[in-house]
Amino acid sequence: MAVIWIILAILIIWLIAANIRIVPQAEAYVIEHLGKFKTIWNAGLHLKMPIVEKIAKKVSLKEQVLDFPPQPVITKDNVTMMIDSVVFCYVFDPKLYTYGIENPISGLQNLSATTLRNIIGDMELDQTLTSRETINGRMQAILDEATDPWGIKVTRVEIKNIQPPKEIEEVMTKQMRAERERRQTVLEAQAHQEAVVSRAEGDKKAKILAAEAERDAQIALAEGRAKSIKLVYEAEAAGISDLNRAGISESVLKLKGIEALKDVSDGRATKIYMPSDIANVISSLGVAGEALGIGDATPINRNAKPKPPVPKDPCITNETGRGGREAAAASAAINSSVVSEDQRSDTTEI
Repeated sequence: MAVIWIILAILIIWLIAANIRIVPQAEAYVIEHLGKFKTIWNAGLHLKMPIVEKIAKKVSLKEQVLDFPPQPVITKDNVTMMIDSVVFCYVFDPKLYTYGIENPISGLQNLSATTLRNIIGDMELDQTLTSRETINGRMQAILDEATDPWGIKVTRVEIKNIQPPKEIEEVMTKQMRAERERRQTVLEAQAHQEAVVSRAEGDKKAKILAAEAERDAQIALAEGRAKSIKLVYEAEAAGISDLNRAGISESVLKLKGIEALKDVSDGRATKIYMPSDIANVISSLGVAGEALGIGDATPINRNAKPKPPVPKDPCITNETGRGGREAAAASAAINSSVVSEDQRSDTTEI
């Protein structure tokens, strides 16, 4: 009897140990009792009744990433291309996941393919390539609603790749290249325009500054010329006043007149004016010399008296404008008039 009890005890312990189950975290076990759904075991320690209970399905509650193979789709403008999508989902109800559909992953894959075809069929090629976010949102909403009876929650759908036909890719490549060349041409034209405008504005400002500087220089030069002329005449007037106050004798004036004859009688004048007494003596001597054929008769030089060269104005350059050149010519004329007045004044004194 003792042996029997020991055997029974060992059998009971084995049965209990064989029916103890530990459910891992993020998993759930679907339990059936005599073929019917009984309960769901969550993470933790559980004891299963032998023979009458069994684990119908072990379900993972983690979010899954389902990468489906590319699917051929046709756009609204009859362009066939390959599109593959990625679906993110998790099981929120293990019972529905177990009894709602025979193969949930296969059903989700086929549902994703048909939904993608329906959405792309309402779009043209260009719209398809630029509306991925719209496609993702519509697919996520449709798949999430359709998989609720299966106990699956679709959290996100992403279009992984869109592969158009090769001939369409070549056309798109040419179009892209043409668009980039157009943008490059536009940018170069804009840059050239900005450079030309900037250069023209710089030239304009430079010419304005040069004209202002030239104007100021000519004004300063004219003011200097005017002051110099004024000082010359004031000095001449002061000199005459001093001579009048000094009471110079007649003999000194005659001596000064003779010294002035050097400048007047330079061989180019046809007439020479002298003081009356000296003129009488020299004229008599000249008549006698001509009558007797003696003396040196110097021929008269009737050529125009050379004028001194006009000094070059350092402010005048090849880039000087018309106004600057006119101002320089006026300054030169003033200088010439000053020289002429000096010569006339010397002759008058003689």
